[in-house]
Amino acid sequence: MAQVHHPTDIRPPRPEHHHRDIQGGKARAAVFGVSDGLVSNVSLILGVAGASTTGCFVRLAGLAGLIAGSVSMAAGEYVSMQAQRELLERELDIERRELARRPHVEQVELAHIYESRGVDPDTARDLATQMMRDPEMALETHAREELGINPTALGSPVGAAVSSFVAFAIGALVPLLPWFFSRGNGAVVASIILGAVAALTVGTVLARFTGRSRVVSALRQLAIAAVAAGVTYGIGRAVGVQTG
Repeated sequence: MAQVHHPTDIRPPRPEHHHRDIQGGKARAAVFGVSDGLVSNVSLILGVAGASTTGCFVRLAGLAGLIAGSVSMAAGEYVSMQAQRELLERELDIERRELARRPHVEQVELAHIYESRGVDPDTARDLATQMMRDPEMALETHAREELGINPTALGSPVGAAVSSFVAFAIGALVPLLPWFFSRGNGAVVASIILGAVAALTVGTVLARFTGRSRVVSALRQLAIAAVAAGVTYGIGRAVGVQTG
């Protein structure tokens, strides 16, 4: 006897996610900031330690590198973000004036954009007409469709600067920690170990955003930090003076 399948036996397929979330811009920036702070300061600390393992010298150099690097990163991020924001605001002002001066031309232009994306001409004209009824909606729509700008998310220069400062400082602090409690070869070894662990961690986290192998990403990050630190340490040993 044939088995009868009732409609209740039919279950909708489970949704499949083909795309990962790639909107974590702030998280990516934080990870890269930590990476920059780690690589630059572990190189500086080991470079100075190669010349002299005196704790106060290395500690001072590490603190200077942490503060200078963090301030530089924050200032650079603020200036670049502020310039970008001002540029986008200028483009929005131009678009706002055009909408006020030539609304019909802008409406036709919007309809053509929809048509170029495969929308039926009549439907495209209806959509453009509806969007143009509200000035703010019209501006937002034109900004998105013509300029690729989200008027509600232009970015915060202050927030970007603070995030960059904190992220860089965290990365730069890791290899410096041993020098607050010890000196000499013991502190050098501790800095190397902490730097290596931090580099592997950063590489693993970066793999989450790139979708690459965690092992490959972690080892690549470790190799970058090791080469940078090794070069500066070698130069320090070659040109420095061991003071004990």
